[in-house]
Amino acid sequence: MQAKHLLKVLLLGLVALQNMEIGAGYRILAPFIFPGKSHFMMTNAIIRELVHRGHEVTFITPFSLAQENLGANYTEILIPQYNFWTAILGSSVKSILDMTDINTVTFLKMAYEMGLGSTNFAFEQKEFQNLITAKDKVGKYDLLLAEQFFNEGALILGHLYQIPIITVTTFGYSNYLSSLTGIINPWSYVPHGWKPYTDRMSLTERIDNVFSSFADELLRYFWYYPGQDKILQKHLSKQFKDLPTIKQLEQNISVILLNSYVPLDAPRPISFNMIPVGGLHIKPAKPLPTNIKKFLDEAKDGAIYFSLGSQVRSADLPPEKIQMFLGVFSSLKQRVLWKFEDDKLPNLPPNVMVQKWMPQTDILNHPNVKVFISHGGLFGSQEAVHYGVPVLGMPVYADQHLNIKKGVDAGYALSVSYRTVTETELRYSLTELLENPKYRDNMKRASHIFRDRQMSAMDTAIYWIDYVIKHRGAPHLVSEGVKLPWYQFYLLDIVGIALAVILLPILGLLLLCRSFKSAKKSKPKSKRN
Repeated sequence: MQAKHLLKVLLLGLVALQNMEIGAGYRILAPFIFPGKSHFMMTNAIIRELVHRGHEVTFITPFSLAQENLGANYTEILIPQYNFWTAILGSSVKSILDMTDINTVTFLKMAYEMGLGSTNFAFEQKEFQNLITAKDKVGKYDLLLAEQFFNEGALILGHLYQIPIITVTTFGYSNYLSSLTGIINPWSYVPHGWKPYTDRMSLTERIDNVFSSFADELLRYFWYYPGQDKILQKHLSKQFKDLPTIKQLEQNISVILLNSYVPLDAPRPISFNMIPVGGLHIKPAKPLPTNIKKFLDEAKDGAIYFSLGSQVRSADLPPEKIQMFLGVFSSLKQRVLWKFEDDKLPNLPPNVMVQKWMPQTDILNHPNVKVFISHGGLFGSQEAVHYGVPVLGMPVYADQHLNIKKGVDAGYALSVSYRTVTETELRYSLTELLENPKYRDNMKRASHIFRDRQMSAMDTAIYWIDYVIKHRGAPHLVSEGVKLPWYQFYLLDIVGIALAVILLPILGLLLLCRSFKSAKKSKPKSKRN
């Protein structure tokens, strides 16, 4: 009897501790208003985990999690989805595949227009306005958790509710994080995120990198930030006076959770409040659907997985390219899983299976999958490295070129252009990745590095979220460099003084010489007797 009573006491104690933990959870306001579906792979993972650990989360999102029944601690504010591709591209681009022809500066402008448009759209929604106009804001939440991706206007909620801010870079490292964290990224070896360069750039690549990075800085400071400020003024100036600027709001960011981790990024300067948590979205593999499992289990010569992600559609490839892929696939011993968005694909070889959607991480975890044909998106690149699957990259835009370039340099990927790839090049690239063991060996080495951490990516993120709240914003983590105006941050005032010290004496000497020469010319000549 005593043993039974003791067991009951222990069980009651465990329940009490669990209830205490749930009751002690923090209240987190999470406005993730950018409607990029791939971004929500990371966002949703964090939200689920916070709720699971007993925190109360109010999630402002264009993508619902209501069907998951996360419980009483989860509150969802669903806003409409902003069609950013139509807004920035209009009818000039028929497919996202056409983005490959756009140069970096033009794409930067488009990205900033996308940020301004999606931010303004979110502020126009009644659900978002209710958060702005709500009474008794102070004390309602403990933390603002927001995305660090072209929606800086959402940071105003941290100011209105008087709570610390953590942002999440679903995009990974970006050059503009320099002024945001007070740490300068040297353009000599840190490539712009939308350039296909590594940390070992040639002279011409460094010139191009400096140009693109400098153009990015100018656009952000003198066009994009003022545009975000105008959105705040438009939607809040009637209710609130003395609104802070976006730059002032960014100074209140306590920690940035970076969607990055070695070896997918080369070493670079980071501050105490930049926390790499790349791969956070990767969950333990689940059992595959019966048809896919059977297809892969019976692939005695291995299999290839082909997906261009959530934004780039395989169905938008030119018909002749689709037929070229099918022709090459039909000549291989391996089976091919292809995420293809249209209902039917005619003339399908018996070794090829197509579906509109496929469980990517679960497929990459299957031991028979030997190659991943990918567009080079960051999440897919992380998943490939996590599961150790070599990559054939077909990058289209933005960071995809850089992600694939890193894989090529590290020896676990090859790259082709979807526009110019030929049947011969495609067959050679796939055969090389399938039959040359160096690619799998290099990928296994990269996978071991990516997985080898003190704590899991998710545990790291949750630790720092708790840390910032416990330490009331943790201001001791933030560099004073974030408060400097841009010309002081980049030492342009010192450069100006140095130039003045050097040039003024030279200029003075030149003026003196000119004056002396003029005086000599104007002196009258003496007459001879």
